[in-house]
This record gives sequence, structure tokens and C-alpha cells, in this order.
Amino acid sequence: MIILYPDIRPYSQHRIDVEAPHELYVEECGNRDGIPVLFVHGGPGAGCEKYHRRFFNPELYRIILFDQRGSGRSTPHAELKNNTTQHLLKDIETIREYLSVDKWALFGGSWGSTLSLLYAEKYPERVLGMILRGIFLCRDKDLKWFYTPGGASEIFPDAWQELVDCIPESERDDLITAFHNRLSGSDEIARMAAAKHWAAWEGHCSTLRPSHNVLDHYTDPHVATSLARIECQYFMNKGYLEENQILNDAAKIKDIPGIIVHGRYDMICPLDNAFALHRAWPASELHIVRDAGHASSEPGIVDALVRATDDLAKSLEAEGY
Repeated sequence: MIILYPDIRPYSQHRIDVEAPHELYVEECGNRDGIPVLFVHGGPGAGCEKYHRRFFNPELYRIILFDQRGSGRSTPHAELKNNTTQHLLKDIETIREYLSVDKWALFGGSWGSTLSLLYAEKYPERVLGMILRGIFLCRDKDLKWFYTPGGASEIFPDAWQELVDCIPESERDDLITAFHNRLSGSDEIARMAAAKHWAAWEGHCSTLRPSHNVLDHYTDPHVATSLARIECQYFMNKGYLEENQILNDAAKIKDIPGIIVHGRYDMICPLDNAFALHRAWPASELHIVRDAGHASSEPGIVDALVRATDDLAKSLEAEGY
């Protein structure tokens, strides 16, 4: 089984001003003259981690990572003002122009797959190819699966009970709204408690086998705050998308090659997301990892993603890139 490439450090780091009050953190790693690839992290609100640099051969790729508005090292932390899907798509174009990239590959997981697909549908001429993991189409049924009874709650009833325990029974018929009221409120203690419960629910459901490392990352106060506040804001607004927008616009990416990697037992974004996307996107390959859930750190997912980046590099080199 293939593992991640060795740890590397950025050769360049940038701070890019966008609409006030936001400033984006952007870094570049690997080969300055290599194939440009943009890592698009999940959440929204999760931010990048050091190991995200390691899915790519650093001799072949110019690896570009950025923390989306309010996430990771971008500032201000967990800020909701001027923070929508449309702002993030504009930010990706701003980064491309700032770094003088003509075309690039996209590598996105979970919400990162959502954002990558939306960017490719808006700017297909800018995309060399895509590697997407844990597909999240952000449809109404996808949100209901994870935040209403009868979906993931049936598989993780113990973690679900922990999630709803911080919400009065009278508000549990609309958990996203109930959490949003607390996460965007002025009561700091209530805000932090809600953030920890929201993030822990996602952490519990991320992996096929329980992972203390994954759960600890999700519940770290810095990560939990931005993840919960931003994610809940986006989900309150249905991702700022029209229903089924990605599949309805799939014809726009029909000529872009792509590799889809999805865990068979993904409880956050069920496999139906990837299967529906693959059917609507003929140029894609679907790789179902039989012994994995949602997290990009699971061994089977790592193996499939590294193989995918290696294959994409060979394909683009064969085309003379």
C-alpha cells in the first residue's frame, strides 16, 4: 500500500488581501516549475494541515495550499462576514492570478470537492484535471442525512446523542438552526460548547475505525470554532447553491479528466454522492475504497489519492505539459 510522500516545507508563503476584513494564507511547496495543483480543503472552515502537502510528488508538482476565509491561518479567524461560496470561488481566481498560473489541477476533499467542482464548472478552461475525495454535492438530502434523525444518526446513535444533548428538545427538529443561533450568538461559553459538539460529531463519523488523532484535531478549540461557525453558516444557506446545482451543470466539465476517490463506508458523505457525480461526468474514474470512511488520512484513501496524483502527473506529462 502506498503511503504519503515525505514531509516538506513551503518554499514561499503569501498573505493576500481580499474583501474586508479577510486576508488569505497561501503557500507553495515542491517544484517551482512543476505541474500547478491547488489543494482545496474541506469544512468549510477546516483549514489545511501539514500532511496535505504530502499527497503529491514534490519533484513533479508545484503544490499550492490556501486556507479559505476564516479558516486555518487566514484572518480574521472564524469570521462570517463576506464569507460565502461565491466569495471563495472568487478567491481561487485571485490566487491563480496572483501566482501567475495559467491552468492548474484541483485536488479537493469533502467540501473541497464541492468547491473544486463549482470552480471547474465556472472556469473549465482553467482546469487541467481534478482529483476529488469524499464527494459532497451539498444537496438538501445530503444535509438531512447528517443533521436529521434517520441518517448517520442510525449508525452513530451514541455520538448523535452527544450532539443533541446540548440542544433543548424543543429545538431539535431543526438542529442546524439551533446550532447557528448559538454559534453566531454573543454568549462565548454557549458558542464554544456548541462548536465542540458540532465538530465532535463530524470527528466521530469521519473514519471507519475510531481515531483519537482525528477526533482530537476536530475538537481542537481553534479548529472547532472555525469549522462549526463557518460550516453551520453555509449549511443554513444550503451552501449558497441552487438545489442539485453541481449535477445540473455537470456538462460544463465533460471534457475535464478526473479521478473520484470515495470510501465505501463514508458516513458523512454517503457513496451516492460520488456515484451520482460519476454518472453525470463521463470523463471521470470512480475508485471506491472498500475499507474506508470519509477521512483523507485513512490508509486506503491515502493509497488511492497518491496513486491518483501520480497517474495525473504521468497523463499530463504524456500530453506535453
